[in-house]
Amino acid sequence: MSEERTEIGELGEFGLINRLTQNNETRIAGTIQSVGDDGAVIDQFGRQSVISTDLLIEDVHFDLMYTPLKHLGYKSVVVNLSDICAMNSTPTHITMSIGVSNRFSVEALDEFYEGVYAACQKYNVDLIGGDTTSSGKGFIISVTAIGEVTPDKYVLRSGAQKGDIICVTGDLGAAYLGLQLLEREKQIYLEHPDVQPDLQKYPYCVGRILKPEARTDIVTWLAEQGITPTSMMDVSDGVSSDVMHLCDSSNKGCILYEKKLPIHDEARELAYEFKIDPTMCALNGGEDYELLFTVSQEDYEKLVLNESISPIGYITEAEEGIKLETKGGNTHNLKAQGWNSLSNEKK
Repeated sequence: MSEERTEIGELGEFGLINRLTQNNETRIAGTIQSVGDDGAVIDQFGRQSVISTDLLIEDVHFDLMYTPLKHLGYKSVVVNLSDICAMNSTPTHITMSIGVSNRFSVEALDEFYEGVYAACQKYNVDLIGGDTTSSGKGFIISVTAIGEVTPDKYVLRSGAQKGDIICVTGDLGAAYLGLQLLEREKQIYLEHPDVQPDLQKYPYCVGRILKPEARTDIVTWLAEQGITPTSMMDVSDGVSSDVMHLCDSSNKGCILYEKKLPIHDEARELAYEFKIDPTMCALNGGEDYELLFTVSQEDYEKLVLNESISPIGYITEAEEGIKLETKGGNTHNLKAQGWNSLSNEKK
């Protein structure tokens, strides 16, 4: 970021909006009217719309001591696109609203929007509106994401059936461990400002928390294979908590297998450094933004063709409970200790 500092008040609200959206590109054919009017106009060409909204608040959802503004802009978009993917739909549009205090310069917001536009470009979505306002303290971000889906092909959390296979994409727990590493280095820095943070050893885990990705690739792949999940959601609070949401919505139980949980080698190594059980991180760590879904057993042969998808258990009747079978063969009730952003602590 340049040394120049322009106060937001110098531009005024409309001047700021014009500056932040001057390089906004339209990519989607259905975007008829984008930013610049009282509302946007989009045409989904007969497909159904899926809409999701998320709120990110400084010192609750992110810490600017170790979160670059460009990464924050990127992540603000991605976490919302992940919700659209979790409905088995393709994201097409976002709106972005921010509340900022006077400690932020116009140049700082330019940097934030660099990340926003980078995400829009990567995921082929259009920014079509939003708002800016002043905030008494800190940085507040509200994003609404819109997606499209073939009529009645959207997937809810409530459709899981007995015998369905429970699957997860990617790997679990690395984002949580990356956060622990950043928090540790922050504390060291606060106590010893002359000590440079050491993040070189674990780039994957740090990247998972600062720059997550949405699994649009999986939504596309499932459609190409003719697989429609029976239920689906994204992993934002930890897979143990999220699988409970899925089972509760479907009025079913499940059994997960510890040995099937996908954990990245670097995450395992960092967990051992922190003297934490990698399985605990995989089950309870939040912000993975992977997809958790169920499919009928007849789709299993197609499913194993994708190395990014791991079967981790299966659905049972509700009275059988929500269980975890350990590597040692013992079975326990699964407990959710996922991330609770309302209290900013483990629940």
